[in-house]
Amino acid sequence: MRLLLSAVAFFLMGATPAITETTKELKTEPVEVSASLTKIEKSVRDSSVKVLTGNGHGSGGLIRYKDMQLILTAQHVTNGSLGSVYLTKTLYEDQLAVLIYADPLHDMAVLYVPNKFVHTKGIKWNPSDNLTEVGTEITYSGFPSWHNLMTFRGYVAGYETDPQAGVQMLLNTYGWFGCSGSLIYNQAGEMIGILWGVDLQRGAVQENMIWVAPIQNLDIKLALKTLCDGLGDKPKACR
Repeated sequence: MRLLLSAVAFFLMGATPAITETTKELKTEPVEVSASLTKIEKSVRDSSVKVLTGNGHGSGGLIRYKDMQLILTAQHVTNGSLGSVYLTKTLYEDQLAVLIYADPLHDMAVLYVPNKFVHTKGIKWNPSDNLTEVGTEITYSGFPSWHNLMTFRGYVAGYETDPQAGVQMLLNTYGWFGCSGSLIYNQAGEMIGILWGVDLQRGAVQENMIWVAPIQNLDIKLALKTLCDGLGDKPKACR
């Protein structure tokens, strides 16, 4: 709790914690996207972020919850203690974000962005109420390996049940290391899950079979509780 509030206080006072970026990146300018992308797909692409860690990176999705900007990602991407600070990047700008919630069982994490991104507000918090039907078309954007932002389409292929974590969604699409933490959407713009892994068969990675934790495992109010309890002037998201 103290570490989390101390990290937030850094931003409120205008200080900047030291961040060391260790991943090598190509300098790729933002490009125009095809008109064939739907409005939802463009919004998902625009709100996707790269989350830098000490020894690599993952992906995440910028969301807007009332008056807060939050980044949803996988817990194994941001596996530090609460209050840890991460450099996050869109195609247009960088911002520091604070880890405020971690769920290792379901591999989900939430980062708080005190100094908001300017070029995008993120997508309004809009989780699917129920598990998504098999055959539903999906979209996500992420940062596989050393590549810049990539946008993918696919569909829900099926479900498996983990003895501890419960129901897991499987997608038929493309995924690779670095895509972990990407926020998955259906074509109606509802958030349906967080990507956490690729399938492994006989020691070979099956990059077209992707594992996703259903979004129903994330209680957004619970995720914000530790942060909100420590804030004096409560934002709307905490009321």
